[in-house]
Order: sequence, then structure tokens, then C-alpha cells
Amino acid sequence: MKNNGKARTKVAVIGVGAMGSHHARIYAEMQDVRLVGVADLDGTRAATIAKRYGTAGYSDFRTLLDRAKPEAVTVAVPTKYHLPVALEVMQRGIHLLLEKPISYTLDEGQQIVKCSAETGVRLMVGHVERFNPAIMQLRDRVRAGEAGKVFQMDARRQGPFPVRPIDVGVVVDLAVHDLDVIRYVSGQEVVRLYAETERRIHSDNEDLLTGVLRLRDGTVATLTINWLTPRKVRELEVTGELGMFRVNYLTQDLYFFENGCAAGAKGDWDTMSVFRGVSEGCMIRYAVEKREPLRIEQEAFLNAVHSGDPVPVTGWDALAALRLAHATVVSGLEHHDVALGMSDSKITVLQLHPEAQPA
Repeated sequence: MKNNGKARTKVAVIGVGAMGSHHARIYAEMQDVRLVGVADLDGTRAATIAKRYGTAGYSDFRTLLDRAKPEAVTVAVPTKYHLPVALEVMQRGIHLLLEKPISYTLDEGQQIVKCSAETGVRLMVGHVERFNPAIMQLRDRVRAGEAGKVFQMDARRQGPFPVRPIDVGVVVDLAVHDLDVIRYVSGQEVVRLYAETERRIHSDNEDLLTGVLRLRDGTVATLTINWLTPRKVRELEVTGELGMFRVNYLTQDLYFFENGCAAGAKGDWDTMSVFRGVSEGCMIRYAVEKREPLRIEQEAFLNAVHSGDPVPVTGWDALAALRLAHATVVSGLEHHDVALGMSDSKITVLQLHPEAQPA
């Protein structure tokens, strides 16, 4: 964002742990933004981050809102505190970028979305993987038909147990990213899912997930998610009639492995090419302009605030991802598939069993 002599937008960050501190860093670097304060229950932490980025630190977020009067706020507190903090921010008429997942439960998420509508403030949820440049380009290419008819999507998100505080399991913390990206890239809703989950190291919630999804158009998607792998893996593959795309989130690389049998027969899969099967073709590595996804996300949020355009990730998008995550938890606990009926405009709340609620 360029400074054209206009007053800088006053922003603040509530919750400056692992993610919130990065929000503060990026806001402090933006030319058109003035970071007017940060807040954290850990007053020492708030003071440290505030000093680092030349702003004021508070141990009470309400005091921050009273004194600094920000126009926009990032909320990156633990998930179980999202509802009260988000409502307080929006009821003051302040635009909100809320870290994912939107809330602890679906009911709380609906309250947050309702408050945004009633107050007229912008609500955007921080599903940051949508802003990975490789994923953004992948979506454009898939939607343009460059994979042909999509058959399968495979998401892998694996790594060691995180050192940051965790108040949910691997499904709501990690798989919610991939559930959202699958919807974002494919443009399709999930109609059925089945999951196997395990609790191997995490003492309170699941730390391993293997899942299978059926999308509305017949595409099959798989999830391999855990906190048990020594090496960090963040990958997505999209396989279609014309070949397979592969994204490495960490390096922001995008590849296309061409189906040699379909090369030169694009758009003609239903005729002779179907009898020729699949063979190895050319491999293309696309040029991707690599940027920090969180910076792109924050720029998109502030641009929506200034322009009045819709935010790229709505509360409904976030509710859809959370609903799928909760359905995945239910499937893993009860060992059966879960059918979902979902429209783009209205989410029907899944009635969770008490034992399936995140701890």
C-alpha cells in the first residue's frame, strides 16, 4: 500500500503470541498504516512486542480500544476467546481480521458473523493459505480448466508437535486450512466425508488424521494431517484428465506434470484419448512471484476496509471450513461417514455430540 499523503489507517493487534506478533510486524512495516497498540494478557509479552515495533503495549485489550481508538484490528487470541473479543471489537464499530478458526464452536461462529452484519463492520477470517502465491495461481489455473476435469485432490500437512499453545486438536488447528483450500481451489462443496483420527502424543485431542472427502462434482479429496512427523510437509496435489498440479506451500513452488496421452488432445478426453490412458509427459515449473502470505492477507483486508469491496475470506467461508472440521472430528470419533448438505449462502449447523466438542 502506497502513502499518497492520506492519513494512515490506525490498526492494532490483540494477542501477540506466535501469529499475532507477525501481524504486528507487518502492520508496523506498512506505509499507509499506523500501529497504534498491541494487547496481550501477558503484559510483559505485550510490552516487548510494543517496544520492538514502536507502539504502546497493553495487558487489557479494552484499554487499548479505549485509548488508541483503532479503525481496524487483528485478533489473534486463543480460539476459545474469539467470541467475546470479536464481539467487543465489532460492537465498537471496528473492522476485524480474526485469526482462524473463526471460533471454538459453530454457534459462536454464527454469533460473530451475525454481529458483523448488524454492526456493518468488515469481518475477514485469517485463512492465510489462500494467500500463498502458489495456491492463488493454482486456483486460477484449475478454474481455467488447465487440469481438465479434476479427479482427485490430495492434501498433506504434517510435522512435529507445535511449541505454541494448542487448545484444539490437529483437525481444527491444521486440517481446517486444507478443508478451506479444497473449497477455494475447486469451487465445490463437500457432500460426504469419512475420517480416521488418533491420539498418540497429544494428551487432550487428536494429533493424527486420515480423511476422504467427496465433492459435489464427484472429485475425491484426501487429507493426511498429523503432528507426528519429524519433517514439516505442506503439499497439495490436484489430479485431472490433463495432468497433475503439485504445490509446495513452504517453497511456494507450483509444478504441472503433464499427462502425455492427453497432450495435444485437450478437450477431447471423452473420445480416443480415454482409450490411451495416462502416461508421463512434460513437467512444467511455473514462475511464481514469492511473497509472504500473511502480508498479502493483511493488504487484502485493509484494501477491503478502504474500498468497501467484499473481503476475500468471509465469515461464511470460515464457518463452512469449521463445520467440515467438526464433521471430521465426529466421523473420527464415531467411525462412520458424515453426509453434508450445504449451500453457498447458508450453513446448516451440524449438531455435534457433546464428546465431539473440541476440548
